[in-house]
Amino acid sequence: QVQLVESGGGLVQAGGSLRLSCAASGRSFSIYGMGWFRQAPGKEREFVAAITWSGSNTYYADSVKGRFTISKDNAKRTVYLQMNSLKPEDTAVYSCAAQANWRSGDLRIAYEYNYWGQGTQVTVSS
Repeated sequence: QVQLVESGGGLVQAGGSLRLSCAASGRSFSIYGMGWFRQAPGKEREFVAAITWSGSNTYYADSVKGRFTISKDNAKRTVYLQMNSLKPEDTAVYSCAAQANWRSGDLRIAYEYNYWGQGTQVTVSS
């Protein structure tokens, strides 16, 4: 079984920063990419950022470009999301996801992912 464990969420004031981490463990599989999605109360889940495992291509939602940075550590099978200049509208549960190499789908689309973490709450106060 594959497990994705997120950490780093919390409460921060507007303009502050947080760094989320997501580590993949369990059954070994070849990763095509990993991504972050978020879901605010009463809203649909939305794409935040993603990164390919080889080549390190990155993708961002327009709403976070220039503020969030996704990175990875291949050896640790861990993906990070550095969030700067946080806004109250960034408040949501943030979930990481991993897509297996055999799928190689669009990393901006939730249903293309094979594995999901449990989510971590990020709250930005005004």
